[in-house]
Amino acid sequence: MKREGILFVISAPSGAGKTTLCKEVIDIFPNLRHSVSYTTRSARPGEVHGRDYFFISLDEFKRMVAADEFAEWAEVHGNFYGTALKTLEEYKTKGIDVILDIDCQGAHQLKKRYNGAVYLFVLPPSYQELRRRLDCRSSDAPEVIDRRIEAAAGEIKESRWYDYIIINDVFPKAVEELKSVLIAEQCKTNRVLTGVSELFEI
Repeated sequence: MKREGILFVISAPSGAGKTTLCKEVIDIFPNLRHSVSYTTRSARPGEVHGRDYFFISLDEFKRMVAADEFAEWAEVHGNFYGTALKTLEEYKTKGIDVILDIDCQGAHQLKKRYNGAVYLFVLPPSYQELRRRLDCRSSDAPEVIDRRIEAAAGEIKESRWYDYIIINDVFPKAVEELKSVLIAEQCKTNRVLTGVSELFEI
């Protein structure tokens, strides 16, 4: 039964755990892919070009913006991030669901461009826990962590327009909630009706 691929857009303040959640469900759903973003920031320890991000220069990023090659892009914490339009269109046409781990600015841009996308916001259980997680990453300078905490307040206010909110307190519970959303959206009538109609002449 063929249907268009679903675009799942997940946002959260830095340190809330959205990237870890995304990676967890990718291994569970065979028809779900992770959209690899382009970024101008440097790779963190353990990150691999082409798997975690496409790490490119600022000049190359600007060229892609000028050529309208991004479905969305934004500057976040002094670095640029973007999602390739070609990638999303290929997944949608092939009926492959795709999950995007992007910030609120990018999510706003996608909401204007794509009908039927699903928007999820991941919250930490508290600001104190958010700071603890950022400190434990040991990948950012203290002043960078301070900026991320300050930005989190504005980002969390954006959660009110998302379709779903998941509080990432107990990780296995958050994974189950994310799985539930993915399954429910895949079963929505408007997504499967065309295929069902062909099978059963509805």
